[in-house]
Amino acid sequence: MDFLAGCLGGAAGVLVGHPFDTVKVRLQVQNVDKPLYRGTFHCFQSIVRQESAFGLYKGIGSPMMGLTFINAIVFGVQGNTMRLLREDTPTNQFLAGAAAGAIQSVICCPMELAKTRMQMQGTGEKKSSRKMYKNSLDCLLRIYNQEGLRGVNRGMVTTLIRETPAFGVYFLSYDVLTRSLGCEPEARFMIPKLLFAGGMAGIASWISTYPVDVIKSRLQADGVGGVKQYSSIADCIRQSVRREGYMVFTRGLTSTLLRAFPVNAATFATVTLFLMYARGVEEAPKDCEAAQTSHHTQMQQQEAQPTSL
Repeated sequence: MDFLAGCLGGAAGVLVGHPFDTVKVRLQVQNVDKPLYRGTFHCFQSIVRQESAFGLYKGIGSPMMGLTFINAIVFGVQGNTMRLLREDTPTNQFLAGAAAGAIQSVICCPMELAKTRMQMQGTGEKKSSRKMYKNSLDCLLRIYNQEGLRGVNRGMVTTLIRETPAFGVYFLSYDVLTRSLGCEPEARFMIPKLLFAGGMAGIASWISTYPVDVIKSRLQADGVGGVKQYSSIADCIRQSVRREGYMVFTRGLTSTLLRAFPVNAATFATVTLFLMYARGVEEAPKDCEAAQTSHHTQMQQQEAQPTSL
């Protein structure tokens, strides 16, 4: 049930947030000497004007397939880990989330590599004259043929460093907020509370590891034009800081946070409501049987008692 709920939540999140993700990646990897975009909103406007609205959805195939499956893994692993840990405490929520984040990195890394390469393809062109990749799958196959398994897993270390603590913070924040807001099934304004808790959990998660995401994006976009700039994670950090200063680690943060709230609000609300409904349906027959048994017992007791007649 956790896996199916994660699938639905993942699909909802991708549809809402992919345009923001495209803007984030473009800002993170643009050439600092010849920048194409002045900021988040200028990047949005430029993509729509130069590449049409569909430009914002470049590379959506990879996250739509991957993130749906990834969210199924994340919520499935997190739910099963919590059952193994038995106690529903903030610490256990963090540990369960961290475990889920580490496991899903195996799929997340190649998916984000394909997404990043597709998003960078045809930058500034309405109709790209020469498309290197036809789609996300073709992108991964070409990388595999040229660089092998190592190429497909480019950025795996940075993905693990980002995802493990980020998902711990994600589930910890959501747990603390839902407890504080009182998101019980019978509570007033339950859906707005769930949306707020999910959105804020997403923001907290991204802020906690955002600098790592900048480095990951740069490593995965490296070599798109045929020229490789970075030899390692340390070299990428060193070159980025030397050329752009420490503010480089906040590149694209505005679009990321604008994306984080609606995406995670939609994801968590979808998952939580689906699980509430599913568990309610499962428990309903039991409740019905219990009610019938109780009613039957009451009737027997009434028959056994002496009446005024």
